[in-house]
Amino acid sequence: MANSSIEWTEMTWNPTTGCTKVSDGCKFCYAEIMTRRLKAMGQEKYKYGFKVVRTHPDTLLIPYTWTSPKTVFVNSMSDLFHEDVPLEFIKDVFKVMNDNKQHIFQVLTKRSERLAEIHKELKWTKNIWMGVSVENEKVLSRIEDLRKTRAKIKFLSLEPLIGPLNNLNLSKINWVIVGGESGFKPRKMESEWVLNILKQCEKANVPFFFKQWGGKNKKAAGRILNGRTYDNMPT
Repeated sequence: MANSSIEWTEMTWNPTTGCTKVSDGCKFCYAEIMTRRLKAMGQEKYKYGFKVVRTHPDTLLIPYTWTSPKTVFVNSMSDLFHEDVPLEFIKDVFKVMNDNKQHIFQVLTKRSERLAEIHKELKWTKNIWMGVSVENEKVLSRIEDLRKTRAKIKFLSLEPLIGPLNNLNLSKINWVIVGGESGFKPRKMESEWVLNILKQCEKANVPFFFKQWGGKNKKAAGRILNGRTYDNMPT
């Protein structure tokens, strides 16, 4: 558990660690870079590196100890729906979220096929926000998989946005986040892509959150769009 600098959440909670790359958006994975750093620092949780997916049952008790309501990004350092995470452990994570309805849990995956496969075996309390990452048109099918779930809040993380998304189907989607890639060799996000998504969200009455322009110096690039910030969240 750690406080987070991610603009759309408050803190992170990682019941699993490690992952493998599945699509273009994974090329400069933030979690992979952070895992290297944490391993070098001697962090026990990350000693096996990024490519080894591990579950951490000891972390399941942590949300029960929080004394005030939190907004929590689940598995910022992994993917809960990775094929190497046992279904029973996913159910254990969901039970923790079910038991702690005072907190909002934001779950994000690139493995929408597995999400669609097992979603009926999970209990979807209203405090579980389920999202999929969509970086370009190649992975639009993830949105269809998300739409099948019983999540009360369904959201899209269009980050890193590395291509235009001109024809998003936003039916039953409750929130859209957009962000550019950052790092040493980030792929450029065009302003036209962002503005087009904004228009689609406005037309569909879907809350729009602009996270960052990205680039080598994401702080300097900032997150101003149309002369303002967009921090809209689901109600």
